Amino acid sequence: MNAKLGLVTTFGKQFSTTEIELLQSIPNQSIIKGDSKYLSIAAASVLAKTYRDDYMNAIHEEFPMYNWKKNKGYPTQEHREAIRKYGTTKYHRMSFRLLPEQLKLDI
Repeated sequence: MNAKLGLVTTFGKQFSTTEIELLQSIPNQSIIKGDSKYLSIAAASVLAKTYRDDYMNAIHEEFPMYNWKKNKGYPTQEHREAIRKYGTTKYHRMSFRLLPEQLKLDI
């Protein structure tokens, strides 16, 4: 938390204390396999996947060497090789293990 600004960083998004309090005040419930039980959840899932595919196509145009058009953000071998060769971009989620060797210790 950045006490000076009252901000918390989570996966790149900064939430103010007011936003956090608001989000925590909203009642919610996890529904396992909700998309097969409720049409509204199924529709939201389709919209989210469609948006994700469009987003991956757009960032593919900017950085085609990562082949986001094909892998849709999943860590394929081809994508990992591109990370090794070209490094990461502003679109890579640094909270994820991008390469298997990130967990190895050289001693």
